[in-house]
Amino acid sequence: MANTLLMPKATAVWLVDNTALSFDQIARFCKLHPLEVKAIADGESAQGIKGLDPINTGQLSREEIAKAEKDPNHQLKLATSKYVVPELRKKGPRYTPVSKRQDRPNAILWLVRNHPELKDAQISRLVGTTKNTIEQIRNRTHWNSANLQPVDPVALGLCSQIDLDFEVQKAAKSRPAPTEDQQGDSLLPASETENLPVDDILTRPSAPKEEEEELDADAVFAKLSSLKGSRSEEEDEDEQ
Repeated sequence: MANTLLMPKATAVWLVDNTALSFDQIARFCKLHPLEVKAIADGESAQGIKGLDPINTGQLSREEIAKAEKDPNHQLKLATSKYVVPELRKKGPRYTPVSKRQDRPNAILWLVRNHPELKDAQISRLVGTTKNTIEQIRNRTHWNSANLQPVDPVALGLCSQIDLDFEVQKAAKSRPAPTEDQQGDSLLPASETENLPVDDILTRPSAPKEEEEELDADAVFAKLSSLKGSRSEEEDEDEQ
């Protein structure tokens, strides 16, 4: 991508305030009209715009500014950017390198099996194939169907995980809601079970009678007394 000046008007504001460049030089560099640059210098335009230092952004050097200040006819040149801005991918089939084209059928088979909700156009965008090839793999009429193995296209480098997730989410949104027959049996919501009759509610099994009966204190002490009495009689017999 060719170098492009970032925020031309904000850069023009900074150049007007911090350099001795002519209006024509600033206008040519920022792709503005000289009268617009003059209006910026007079405070009639870009009053709410904060100046952007092109030196800090790496788009202009101090030496280039000093050279242009000495020579009014010198035209400012945009410095080469240290950062490469990737070009936006145009709409259309994804380009697949020749070395990876043999992996596309395996990726298509993986997408068809693991994400049946994806449309043919979405699969074509992900791996860069044709609808005819996708249909052949779906119907197992592809010439190499016997040797195909499903492989994740992300692992093969045919697409990114972000692109795959985007297409899957897009397909999920466009999928129609399942009918009652397709949903099958499910748990009733809480709003329907709150007002059920008592007879319809499953009760817990009754506790054992031994736990329900309350202990009688007199009977317990009587039993302890009898045990103590029998033990004392045994001790007396042993002493005799």
